[in-house]
Amino acid sequence: MSAMFISISIEDSVHKDEELCSRLVSMCPVDIFEISENSQLITIEENLDECTLCNLCIEASSDGQIKIEKLYRSNSN
Repeated sequence: MSAMFISISIEDSVHKDEELCSRLVSMCPVDIFEISENSQLITIEENLDECTLCNLCIEASSDGQIKIEKLYRSNSN
């Protein structure tokens, strides 16, 4: 199953920061992130479409470490 609305990219530097990984897991209101068995921050695919685009994950990380790409176009009429 792949997300229909967004895609999230996680830079390698995030995986080296255990504190940041834990913070991202705990702060996401829709449980998009989890820490894998090999201590990597990963996304929970089935939760991606629940993203509210709150940007908490982007604000908690450094520039460009977490990127959210919208896979749709909005109608702004």
